[in-house]
Amino acid sequence: MSGPSSVKDEPIRGRDQLVEYLAEGEKPAAAWRIGTEHEKFGFRLDDPRPPTWEGERGIGVLLEGMTRFGWQRVEEHGKLIALLRDNASVTLEPAGQLELSGAPLETIHDTCCEVACHLQEVKAVADDLRLGFLGMGFQPKWRREDMPWMPKGRYKIMREYMPKVGSLGLDMMTRTCTVQVNLDYSSEADMVKKFRVALALQPVATALFADSPFTEGKPNGYQSYRSHIWTDTDPDRTGMLDFVFEDGFGYERYVDYLLDVPMYFSYRDGRYIDLAGKSFRTFLAGDLAELPGAKATLRDWADHTTTAFPEVRLKKYLEMRGADGGPWNRLCALPAFWVGLLYDQAALDAAWDLVKDFSREERHALRDGVPRHALKLPVRLGGTRATVRELAGEALKISAHGLARRARRNRHGADESTFLDILAQIVDANQTPAERKLELFHGEWNGDIDRVFREFAY
Repeated sequence: MSGPSSVKDEPIRGRDQLVEYLAEGEKPAAAWRIGTEHEKFGFRLDDPRPPTWEGERGIGVLLEGMTRFGWQRVEEHGKLIALLRDNASVTLEPAGQLELSGAPLETIHDTCCEVACHLQEVKAVADDLRLGFLGMGFQPKWRREDMPWMPKGRYKIMREYMPKVGSLGLDMMTRTCTVQVNLDYSSEADMVKKFRVALALQPVATALFADSPFTEGKPNGYQSYRSHIWTDTDPDRTGMLDFVFEDGFGYERYVDYLLDVPMYFSYRDGRYIDLAGKSFRTFLAGDLAELPGAKATLRDWADHTTTAFPEVRLKKYLEMRGADGGPWNRLCALPAFWVGLLYDQAALDAAWDLVKDFSREERHALRDGVPRHALKLPVRLGGTRATVRELAGEALKISAHGLARRARRNRHGADESTFLDILAQIVDANQTPAERKLELFHGEWNGDIDRVFREFAY
């Protein structure tokens, strides 16, 4: 959930221009990059409450402190809400979850260094403020009404609209954190194949990264409660996008989908105009009552593409959206998993072979069952009965081979497959991060949820 787009503010001539917008994302394989984003919960070290934006220990002061590392300030109505540096940004989710949107980088080694540097910078400033940060998929202790709200215009609009379309949208905004990776494509056909593989295997990533088993200090019956939340957020803009698997899918079909996603806002003259629930098609025609005579611009379109929240999202790249936030090693593992599957042709072919005969019902059963059961969920694999654990193991093997063939090595000679080790351990142990925390909660923590803030902070 970033700020307004930097795309040119020129009126849209017609639907073809929206298709061209997506096609402009095509890049030759040599120019493919890796963009990783992750969010994390801030908390006070003395009582693990989330910090507000205001105050001497607030998120505003934290952002101000980070400018010492060369970050440039971004303000909205005089309030510091984001930072920019070298094609990367630090932004705020609605309740102050701190997000790094990393620069487009060439290798997972580069990505992992970027994440480590960011966490060190955050810690250097946060220590002075007696703040800590935690990587998990869902806020483990505090209630919705305990969460602060950041001073950003688009969040006010979404906050008012969300309860009209689902019961968990405000929880999505204030109490979830994710890690995602953004990846390139070379052509429409390449985009289509990657989109299909990524959608079909997104529940596998959800299972491997499942780390949100607590709500308000108690087990909630889920391993990825964050993933469950998306099932009751807003049906117009979430889900598995069945049309991606239909014959003829491409840029045009995705544009038609986006045109049917209700709007949130238009950013005009430095402020957000509330257009929640309105039709972008009507906006294209210049017939919106809220903006008489105004026609949608390319910047409006770029902003609108960020307000759909399917499991995989197409902008000028593909975004993998299925994973809970977590510790440093899993922030490196997620991009490694998907780069191995999608950036090597043999791996992409093998991954498609793994999932191409899944029926619509099987894909939905995976998506709907993984939040509770994760690796233990039954699944059909090559005509035999198995579990998501076996499916994850096969996907990991394909990814590891893809990364080995990419052969991007660090100064010690290790290729990028080393970043998959933590995921292999999860599969081998048949225990998700959520199950590990539940084991601690029921064991040595004696039901004290505050231990999670002490023992799993960055």
